[in-house]
Amino acid sequence: MLLAPPARRHVPAAAGTCHRACRARHARRGFTLIEILVVIVVIAILAAFVAPNVFKHVDTAKDAAARSQIESLGAALDAYRLDNGRYPTTEQGLAALWEAPTAEPASNWTQPYLRKPVPADPWGNAYVYVSPGEVNPQGYDLVSYGADGQPGGEGENADITSWQ
Repeated sequence: MLLAPPARRHVPAAAGTCHRACRARHARRGFTLIEILVVIVVIAILAAFVAPNVFKHVDTAKDAAARSQIESLGAALDAYRLDNGRYPTTEQGLAALWEAPTAEPASNWTQPYLRKPVPADPWGNAYVYVSPGEVNPQGYDLVSYGADGQPGGEGENADITSWQ
C-alpha cells in the first residue's frame, strides 16, 4: 500500500522578511538612471534630425500667408473703391477698410470691408500702404517688408508686394 507524502504546510514568513522570489520581483520596479539617459539621448538625436526639416518650412508658410493677406486686403480695397470711387488715401490707410475714415476726403463708407481689423503681416509688422502708389500710380502699393521689417532683402527678409 502506497501512502501519499504528507502535505507541506506553508509557513508565512515573519513580518518584514521576504523570500528570494519576492525580493527579485520588487527589486525591478522602475527604470535606472542609465536607461532614462539613453532614452533622452535617443530622443535628442531624433529631434536634431527632424527639427531642421520642420523649421525650414516655417519661412515658406509665412511668405504664403503674407501673399494671401495682401490678396485679401486687395479685394477689400477694390470693394472700397467701388463704393467710394477711389482707394483710401495714404493718410486714411488700411484702417479705412475697418472703420469709417475721419480724414479728408469724405467718403461714402457704408460697411466694414474686412471681417476683422487689419492684421499685421506674419512677422508682426504693419503692412505699408501708399495711395496713389509709386509703382501703381492709378491704384495703390501694398507691401510687407518681410522678417526684418526693412525695404529690400533676400530669403525671409525679401519684400512681398501687391504688384508681383
